[in-house]
Amino acid sequence: MSIHENLLGGPPPTHLPDDPEPRELLASGAAPADVAAKYPSSSLAWAQLADDAYEAGRTVESYAYARTGYHRGLDALRRSGWKGHGPVPFEHEPNRGFLRALHALARAAQAIGEQEEYERCSQFLRDSSPTAASTLG
Repeated sequence: MSIHENLLGGPPPTHLPDDPEPRELLASGAAPADVAAKYPSSSLAWAQLADDAYEAGRTVESYAYARTGYHRGLDALRRSGWKGHGPVPFEHEPNRGFLRALHALARAAQAIGEQEEYERCSQFLRDSSPTAASTLG
């Protein structure tokens, strides 16, 4: 038996490939809009834009940024073999951009009264990564 065999019968965890450039630029203080423009497929850059807009009270703008990051993340997950369900571990740093965008989408959806989307995204986050759900709030 392999040490990594899934004994629960569910899909294996999805680990997105590392894309360090956007993460490093953001960590060095680069403007998230510049990072998103240079790396438009980076969920992390879009999630940061969503967080910044939300903190500044620009909820609709946050919603739009989060939705972009969420969809970019779904594309990346599918390219990595994800079949629409299963774990997306927060512990794997390259997954965090998608998970942050999903959290930001849920938060902004709730703020604009999109209760059904808030509930769907919140459940998706919990199902994908309980750690992300508890860490991100």
